[in-house]
Amino acid sequence: MKIAIAGTGYVGLSNAVLLAQNNEVVALDIDPKKVELINKRISPIEDKEITEFFQTKDLNLKATLDKEEAYKDAEYVVVATPTDYDPITNYFNTKSIESVISDVIKINPKATIVIRSTIPIGYTERIKKEFNYKNIFFVPEFLREGKALFDSLYPSRIIVGEKSTKAEIFANLLRDGAFKETIPILFMGNTEAEAVKLFANTYLAMRVSFFNELDTFAEMKNLNTKEIIEGVCLDPRIGMHYNNPSFGYGGYCLPKDTKQLLANYTLENIPQKLIEAIVDSNTTRKEFIARRVLEKEPKVVGVYRLIMKAGSDNFRSSAIFDVMEMLKPFVKLIVYEPMAKGDEVEGVEFVSDFDEFIEKSDVILANRIDENLEKVKDKVYTRDIYSRD
Repeated sequence: MKIAIAGTGYVGLSNAVLLAQNNEVVALDIDPKKVELINKRISPIEDKEITEFFQTKDLNLKATLDKEEAYKDAEYVVVATPTDYDPITNYFNTKSIESVISDVIKINPKATIVIRSTIPIGYTERIKKEFNYKNIFFVPEFLREGKALFDSLYPSRIIVGEKSTKAEIFANLLRDGAFKETIPILFMGNTEAEAVKLFANTYLAMRVSFFNELDTFAEMKNLNTKEIIEGVCLDPRIGMHYNNPSFGYGGYCLPKDTKQLLANYTLENIPQKLIEAIVDSNTTRKEFIARRVLEKEPKVVGVYRLIMKAGSDNFRSSAIFDVMEMLKPFVKLIVYEPMAKGDEVEGVEFVSDFDEFIEKSDVILANRIDENLEKVKDKVYTRDIYSRD
């Protein structure tokens, strides 16, 4: 079976690799460098399993810049293009998805379109009517950056927003590419599947916020955060996972998904308190971190890494950016980030030499710590306990 993948970010590329084990996969992207790297079997993203598969597996995978080559004769077109939510306009930008749908209908009007990008609740049914095209359904992804292929190989569940033969076939394609033997598969309506995605990510954001606020309390009361967390999390209903304090949740999904879900409540006047609190809590945490750093009265604050979390190569919506904006009016900021180009933050000096960075910094702000910071622990301000997540 030929399958086209539109977009080769961490969702699109992990799907392409998973499905290319058993099918002909053509991945479409607008970036010539990414296309070239994929065709050379070099992963353009930080993902251990994708790198391993590129080196060891015989994958039927080709990347292209040509829409016609990608979509022609494909039975399924998987849409994994980026979307984003603007909280000021209450508008979720889905233009990239509509562009793909329009191209597919022109080039291959028999194809089944599977949306895996994050979208608003109610989007799929609306877009089916707008394009007068019934062959579209939503399949949410639950992938972690840096672990996207691993999560595809060992999925917690497969959720498909349609109850049909085509939906069953696609679910089986995902299952057949996975290594996990028993995978729950749920078929439901598109709108229910969209709600599952946003509610799941908002719950995860709530969990991050809960342990961050626990840590705020412990720091202000001069208590041992780790001891409290372990005492709380040994309750099997809570569990010892996803509990590492941070400067706030960030990345591709949690910030925009929580705000999008909140917009669904507020625009339709649905009563809520918790969803709004989850969004607000993230800002409160960043303000607290900035205040604690300023209390140390540094002249120069060195920011160690811009990445969202350990094992990621993504800076997008990283919590550290908001903390930096809060600090900017009061201190000089310098940044050590080997993966940066040096223009990611306006008015901030990027230092490429680590020893120089240490020497110049009065306080080193680190969302996540690693062995590089061992020798300068006395300068480091972090809330990281477990060096993970």
